[in-house]
Amino acid sequence: MFMYVRMKKTIIAAVLLGGMLAGCNNSNNQTTEDNMNNELELTQEWDKVFPLSESVSHRKVTFPTQYGFTLAADLYTPKDAKGKLPAIAVSGPFGAVKEQSSGLYAMKMAERGFVAIAFDPSYTGESSGEPRRTASPDINTEDFMAAVDFLSKQDNVDADKIGIIGICGWGGIALNAAAADTRIKATVASTMYDMTRISGNDYNDASDNEQCRHKNRENLSSQRLSDPSAMAGGVLDTVPPQAPRFVHDYYDYYKTERGYHKRSGNSNDGWRIIGTQAYANSRFLYYINEIRSAVLVMHGAEAHSRYFGEAAYHYMVEGKAEGYKFVGEPNPNPENKQLLIIPEASHCDLYDGGYEEKAGHGQPKNMIPWDTLAEFFTKNLK
Repeated sequence: MFMYVRMKKTIIAAVLLGGMLAGCNNSNNQTTEDNMNNELELTQEWDKVFPLSESVSHRKVTFPTQYGFTLAADLYTPKDAKGKLPAIAVSGPFGAVKEQSSGLYAMKMAERGFVAIAFDPSYTGESSGEPRRTASPDINTEDFMAAVDFLSKQDNVDADKIGIIGICGWGGIALNAAAADTRIKATVASTMYDMTRISGNDYNDASDNEQCRHKNRENLSSQRLSDPSAMAGGVLDTVPPQAPRFVHDYYDYYKTERGYHKRSGNSNDGWRIIGTQAYANSRFLYYINEIRSAVLVMHGAEAHSRYFGEAAYHYMVEGKAEGYKFVGEPNPNPENKQLLIIPEASHCDLYDGGYEEKAGHGQPKNMIPWDTLAEFFTKNLK
């Protein structure tokens, strides 16, 4: 999930990936898997933006969703592991693919003893769905639950010990899934966006009024007739020096060798302009104050998106928070909810840990506390 910037006549137009507020502030089923793999024509060579760990085994898998899509995923397993293991499903950022940040998270968790999958959501990457790069709150929440279905059926997975990790826009989707699916025993939302909030309100709720939302609805309604397949555009190929820091950070991840991938919408032509129309007219996370299972919300102290994670955490625990117009009851299990703020970390530092120099050069900053995440899941997947 990202915003990109164009400089024309000294005006900065902030465009949400696929959901613009234009005009305002400006194993058990190996045979089935093989058939699905043939249908999707999955790439078999290693094409991630990170190297494969020597302590982890990897293979491509697929699984169905209740909406009739087939999702492609990378399955990471600790080498020489025996018996049934706890498992984790990972996805995000919004508009990215499993060869990027989510794959790294899954592999790092496998290094620490978990079976882990990183999956491409419906309409995205190697997964099925037409038109490409579109989205739905319902379908994307189902994507996570379908991943739990898949993990629950694996011979080497303890079906009672399954967690999920959502990164960026998929952090909010992960919380939505945890509120719906009691099989999810532990959830991490990393550097999260609330996709419904930003699609309807713009950054920092700058367009949270009826006039701006009406203008946005008019623009999207017109777009459906003029060119419904038009793409919003990914991260800019060049970023003006005066653009906000996080725009430079997005460029440094998605457009350089650090994180570029040919199937990533964020690295290329982005999301469909009308692709998140459903998000703009929805509000999920309504019931996250009723999540009984464990949740860790992790955000960078310097992230432009920090307010999403903090607000979601407070609403989840207290039933109310700034930016939430609805008020609910306090959480019945606040003791297993945690907000972790990483000092000095930016939004994209939590994609891959960050680097001291541009384009993934120099020393790694190691901003992601992998062992802390593993300890969280070990404690709560029991």
